Amino acid sequence: MNEPHDLDAWRKGERTRLIDARMAVPASGREERTLRIAAQLEELIGDPAGLVVSAYWPFRGEPDLKPLLKRLRERGATTALPVVVRKAEPLVFRAWRSGARLERGVWNIPFPADGPEILPDIAIAPVVGFDRACYRLGYGGGFFDRTMAALPRKPRFFGVGYAEQEIATIFPQPHDIAMQAVITESEIVRPA
Repeated sequence: MNEPHDLDAWRKGERTRLIDARMAVPASGREERTLRIAAQLEELIGDPAGLVVSAYWPFRGEPDLKPLLKRLRERGATTALPVVVRKAEPLVFRAWRSGARLERGVWNIPFPADGPEILPDIAIAPVVGFDRACYRLGYGGGFFDRTMAALPRKPRFFGVGYAEQEIATIFPQPHDIAMQAVITESEIVRPA
């Protein structure tokens, strides 16, 4: 497959198409799929005791992993959420637990208002799209790629999404960072 002449326009079109398809799935269908994704993630993580696990606050039909984070905390993990500090800068991760005070950030997404900044052992990112090489098509801000490149210690980096978000390729560029796996409701995709 040849790279499109205008990659930015192609990615923008794919984002719109994939988000519209995700939002068209009834909430009950997304919940059912999310339960399967969470079960596979929990198995992939293994014993979470002593680990820092970061996920995200769900947005625009993304899998809601807050119940998984609660279970991981109950099993000894510290949980965190990413925080956008400034546009075009790496994310920071703040400790978070259900009931903690939240503030609204970029795109009105809640983030921990008070938790300390911590480095995750496992970072879970939502995907808008993904390919079999485990490259992630996100919302276009480059936050997760920039963050993974800047962290002093590389966490295990997983993407989550629904099976129909798979595309043939995202046409990865030098700044794109592959994830170790993408977890969908039907499988765990690992780079070949």
